[in-house]
Amino acid sequence: MRNFELNFVRYINAGFPILYVDTFENSKAKKIIHDICRQNGRGVIEWSLSDACDYSVDPPLTIPKTGLAATLKLLLDDGNLDNKILILEDAHFELDKPENISALKFVAQKIIGGEFNLNICIISPLVPLPKELENFTTIMELDTLTADEIKEIIIDFSERQYIDVPEKDLLDKLVTRLKGLSQTEIDNILSLAVAEDGMLTYFDLPLVLEQKQQMVRKSGILEMIHVKESMDDIGGLENLKAWLLRKAEIFKQIKKAQDFGVDIPKGVLIAGMPGCGKSLTAKAAAKAFDVPLLRLDMGRLMGKYVGESEGNMRRAIKLTEASSPCVLWIDELEKAFAGIGGGGSEVTTRLFGSFLTWMQEKDSLAFVLATANKIDALPPELLRKGRFDETFYVDLPNDRERRKILEIHVKKRRKADLEKIDLDKLVAETKGYCGADLEGVVREGIESAFVAKKDALTTDDILSVIKNTHSLSEIMKDAIDDMKKTYEDLKLKAAS
Repeated sequence: MRNFELNFVRYINAGFPILYVDTFENSKAKKIIHDICRQNGRGVIEWSLSDACDYSVDPPLTIPKTGLAATLKLLLDDGNLDNKILILEDAHFELDKPENISALKFVAQKIIGGEFNLNICIISPLVPLPKELENFTTIMELDTLTADEIKEIIIDFSERQYIDVPEKDLLDKLVTRLKGLSQTEIDNILSLAVAEDGMLTYFDLPLVLEQKQQMVRKSGILEMIHVKESMDDIGGLENLKAWLLRKAEIFKQIKKAQDFGVDIPKGVLIAGMPGCGKSLTAKAAAKAFDVPLLRLDMGRLMGKYVGESEGNMRRAIKLTEASSPCVLWIDELEKAFAGIGGGGSEVTTRLFGSFLTWMQEKDSLAFVLATANKIDALPPELLRKGRFDETFYVDLPNDRERRKILEIHVKKRRKADLEKIDLDKLVAETKGYCGADLEGVVREGIESAFVAKKDALTTDDILSVIKNTHSLSEIMKDAIDDMKKTYEDLKLKAAS
């Protein structure tokens, strides 16, 4: 038995009044529940907006079509609820009506009081629960498909379509990319792939990614970032880049790596000065890993209804798992979890707990790349080994790194002028500048040269901008000094 079945049996035997199964796969959930009920001698009654039926008798008995509250009253009056599971579909459309909330609460109280042996099972995508039902309700999710189950689905699909079963390497790649999807979604993608050329080939792998992108777009919680930046666009941070490239090699050969005994990479926390390439590194990492980049805005998780924020966090994690292999970028992590353990809100604390548990236990190919400016604002539990594989500190760029950053930005915009630019002179004048500062002076210098109707960019064009620019180290001197001391005390690994 899988976790869902085991927990469902435990909950119904313990008399939990309302079980809320958060899923879009109603048919699959109902089949599992019917099987459990047959094995445990329980009857099943189903209600939906379109019909209602009592499956505890043979043949099944159709119940007169009425609203949810009226149906509950009818079943109570008939005394037809003992030793049953009452499955409610479409109930999420009805949970904002006072008469339905009152009826469900009334039945839940009778179940707790031991008046009859009944469990109510709501099957639908999770919606905000009415506060009146919160204490009576336990939220459940169907188990995600295992690699072996996905493999069986692909093989079974191939046999039903009378096409060749994919050879081992392609089969493994399909299984990896289809992880996190439901059986319905997998069947749809395989059908679409076969419709094009009548077989499953390596050319169908991008199709899986396209379908996962659709899921992300529809969610409204995660954002899929188009990536064009590479490691070559990062000036400096050699230690961090080398570490990420090593992890990328593992990702690209994950099956061989696991067979060799290598653990699946969990993620990295990059802390340090603002404007010094942390966000750029997230994009370059996705390019190096050759996987999609998902961005999680923690602000989007916060909902105004009871349980909505936690539901959004579960959905974000589920989408991330479904989109794996991927890089999940969480920017400015300290803004999401600041104050935990020291007066932070109860909702934030629960979100933090869900995130920590997932980071500790996840075995999917979702590589978490989190960035933070003020690492001392983060809860210490997040920095413990086992959450992230490593934590790096990004300092202001040194002379060599500033030279490389200036070279990258001049070359990107005015490649023909690069040889005439005295980079060493620019480096000498930009001590204390962050990467964003350097990009800004190059960009503005080019703009000034264009407005002055010059044929080429010169060193003086950039120097004149530098003279009128205040660097990050000047603007945020005290804050930067405090950050440096914190990172030194924590003995974090240097990115450079």
